[in-house]
Order: sequence, then structure tokens, then C-alpha cells
Amino acid sequence: MERLLSLWIGWRFYMARQSNSFISFISFASTAGITLGVSVLILVLSAMNGFEEQLETRLLGVVPQAELVGVDAAINDWRQMTRDALAIPGIVGAAPFVQMQGLVQKQGGFHGLKVYGIDSSLENNVSTLNEFVASQDWQKLDSTSPHYQANGILLGKSLAHKLGLKVGDTLALYSPSTQKQNASGAKRLGKAKSHRFVVIGLFELGGEIEQSIAYVPLAYAAKLQGLGDGVTGVRIKVDDVFSAPRLIRELGYSQQQYLYMSDWTRSQGHLYNDIQLVRSIMYLVLALVIAVACFNIVSTLVMAVRDKESEIAILMTMGLKRAQVMTIFVFQGALNGLLGSILGAVIGVILAINLSSVASAIESLLGIQFLSGDIYFIDFLPSKLIVSDVFIVTGLALLMSLLATLYPAWRASKTAPARALAGGG
Repeated sequence: MERLLSLWIGWRFYMARQSNSFISFISFASTAGITLGVSVLILVLSAMNGFEEQLETRLLGVVPQAELVGVDAAINDWRQMTRDALAIPGIVGAAPFVQMQGLVQKQGGFHGLKVYGIDSSLENNVSTLNEFVASQDWQKLDSTSPHYQANGILLGKSLAHKLGLKVGDTLALYSPSTQKQNASGAKRLGKAKSHRFVVIGLFELGGEIEQSIAYVPLAYAAKLQGLGDGVTGVRIKVDDVFSAPRLIRELGYSQQQYLYMSDWTRSQGHLYNDIQLVRSIMYLVLALVIAVACFNIVSTLVMAVRDKESEIAILMTMGLKRAQVMTIFVFQGALNGLLGSILGAVIGVILAINLSSVASAIESLLGIQFLSGDIYFIDFLPSKLIVSDVFIVTGLALLMSLLATLYPAWRASKTAPARALAGGG
């Protein structure tokens, strides 16, 4: 009952405070600051979650999560290697590939290109590339399909645009050949060879991959490289991308052949680190924004205590305990924090759910583009709202608000009734 009395008095003081315009303004500023900090923090965290999701499902769905490459010879028994890979818990797919590198001619010079020979039926086990290619074009890489085209090549849409090519055009790839020296048997670069491919389709993934990687049938690439039934390497897919470094080493160490072991943390790890860095910095900055807003609660309560000194003194002479006085002002400050946190959470959730649409509308209105597909691996602002983030941010704001009320409430409980009433008289 005594606790309810304190809360009721705190509510009356909170409502009566609106008559003092200056205190009311400071109170509004603190609530608005908490609302802004909470909503923006939820929005930023959702955007970072979206980038992580796109990195895992879009980029890491196409680039190798991990791969083994023969050091000084082709991998001939790649079928056994894929069986060994699938026997390891955590590896969910394995597929062979043949790698070629060369130059393609463009207006004003040459453009470097990395070409992967793949078996489209096996590639689906380790890659989501087929999701970015028309189904009829994807079948042209399958040697068992009636639409198979041995010298077909899949190009990135932006690269095809840069080279002025379209489906059906011919592409010449200039790649170096290798010759063995008679004395030592070491390999050296020979005269460049020209290989002609027919563009059978385009994939649209965004970023550097579109402009630097192309795909051809596995058997044809192996023939051009003189590998016979061998392949350059085997790539794997794992159920947890962060376990890729451990799993590829476990597979590599179990093989008899000398192999290079690589995983996505070496080729694309900088993107993940950048996302985590931005997340940490924004979390810190926006947490400080919330803290500054909470300092306004301190100012509001200090002025409220000075404004209500005589009322506090009268209540204390009537038997109100010091703990109850503290509860009155803690409750007043908590109302500011609660209101700001709830409003911020609601606004942040709404914006996070509709972030992509809002960003597209702003781009259309201002005629700008936030993310360029030629530079980044996506050309839109992604968002993934995680409920736990909302609760953590809201809880953080409420906790900081409550902490901000303690000192003013403690000062209010130290009010000397006789001095306050004598000063008020």
C-alpha cells in the first residue's frame, strides 16, 4: 500500500510538472533523445544483420566457402575426395572445379578474368549460383542436358555490358600455356593461347564477382587445361560458415596429395570484419546518445526536486518515509525512460521492417543510389530484424534511465522538512 502511494504521488507530480514550461521542455527533450537513440540503434542493428545475412546467403552462396587445390598436380581421384568430405560432420556438400585465368579484350585494352569449369548438377550441392541464372541457361552447362553447349560461358551481367556482349556472342579468352623445362622439369609460362567461348547466359549477382568470374562446363575446361579426368580442386559447403576453416583443414590433412587449403575468411573475411566493426562503433555511439538523453532526466528531476521541496517536506512531516520519497522521483524518471524506450522500439521496428522500401523511395526521390552493384555485392539496403536486439536495446535504455534517476531521487530523500518549510515561508 505504501508503495502504491508513492507511485500515485509520483504520477501526480509527473502530471503537475507540465505546468512548468521549462521543466516540461527538458522532460520532452530527454524522452525524444531516448526515442531517437533506441529507434536508430534498432535500425542500424537490423541493417547490419541484413548485411550479414546477404553475405552468407548471397555472396558466400556463390564464392567457395572452402576449397582444396592441388599444389603441383591435378586432383584425379576427386570423387573419393568428395566422399571423404561428406563423411565429415558439418560438411553438407562437395563439388569439383577446374580453374583457368586469362584476359579478354575490351575497348581500350584487356580485362582480367577468372574462369571456373563446373558440373552444374554437382555445383548445386555447394553453390546457389543457379538462383541468379535463368534455368534454361543453367542447363547448358550440364553435359547430360539436351541443351548442353560444350564451349558455352556464363558471364556476369555488368561484365557483359562492359565488354559489349550479349547472349549468343563469341568471347575470346587469352590464357598462358605452360611448358616443362627439359632439365629440371619446372614449369614456365609459354605462348598465350586463345580459347573461344559462346555466351550462353548472364548472371546478376553484383559487386566484383560479376566483373571478374565466369563459368564454363567442367569437362571442356579440363580438356583445355589438359587435365583429362582430373580437376584443379574441390570446394565444399558447410552448415556453419564459421566452421569452414576447421573443416577444410580436417579434410585436407586426411588426404595423401599435397593440397592448398583455403576458406572464405581469407578471400571475403574483410567484409565480415567491416560489418562487425561498423556494428560495434554504431552501438557505442548510439548508446552514448541514449546516455546523453538520460542526463536530461537527471536535469529534469533535479529541477523537479527543487520545485517540489515544500511539498516533499509536508509529506515527510505527515509520515512519508525517505525510501518512499526516492520511489516518487525514481518513478517520475522511469516514466520518461519507459515512454522514450517504447516509442523508440515501435518506430525502430517499423523502420527496420520497411528499410529497403524506405531506402528505395529516398533514392527515387533524390536521384541517388546508396549502394552501387558495381562496387558492393548488393545494390539495396538489406534489413533483418531480430527480436532479441529489440529487447536488448530497450532494456539498455530503461536501465540507463533508471540509473539516471538515482542521484536526484536520493537528494530528494535528504530534504530537511524544517529548512524546506522555513525557506518556503
